[in-house]
Amino acid sequence: MNRRRFIANSAAIASLAALPSQGRAALAAISATQAPLPYAPEALEPHIDAATMKLHHGKHHATYVTKLNEALVAAKLPADNIVALLGNLSQAPADQQSALRNHGGGHVNHTWFWNWMAPAGTGPAEPQGPLAEALQANFGSLADFKKAFGDAATKRFGSGWAWLIVKGDGKLAITTTANQDNPLMKGVVPDAELGTPILGLDVWEHAYYLKYQNKRPDYIGAWWNVVNWKSVADGLAASKA
Repeated sequence: MNRRRFIANSAAIASLAALPSQGRAALAAISATQAPLPYAPEALEPHIDAATMKLHHGKHHATYVTKLNEALVAAKLPADNIVALLGNLSQAPADQQSALRNHGGGHVNHTWFWNWMAPAGTGPAEPQGPLAEALQANFGSLADFKKAFGDAATKRFGSGWAWLIVKGDGKLAITTTANQDNPLMKGVVPDAELGTPILGLDVWEHAYYLKYQNKRPDYIGAWWNVVNWKSVADGLAASKA
């Protein structure tokens, strides 16, 4: 699989990169370059501590980006739209698919993750407008949604992510993936529902162990205090554009 053919096969997804709110809408293009955190490392305290943020963004995420770029060079693939690449992994060179999946997923998932959080008090404390209506229609209430999402995140065995997605029929669903997979990776996540992620929670231990040790439910409970509901609402709107 050469570079030209991969670009052609990615065109359908790449064309979606013009959606609004780049960095918030999951279908927006993300290059193989790590962006700075959108807030200071200590800005999410006391819920997410500065030491964790520095390690998580500065070491873990940075390593994914380094390894992703190495895989892109080896595969002779472009670095301008990793979201499109993840949606077409089967079209990438077979000997690089695992590296692209793991490190590309790690980069994209974390890029979304930083933007799905914001310092407490800087945005709406609860979902508003169409997002609130969609959560109510699909889950019954915000409290019911949080419980279902929290249960899914808690029960995700080992390392992985919990997701709120917009499915192809426009309905919302909760799903989880292992490692650095995400619900856009068609053909490689058979145990997860596919759709457009509009909210995700990292439940790898490196995301919480310094502060919460093995108490993943405590981390999940604290995380709700820093969810950027405006970013989630932007993602919902973009998924329907």
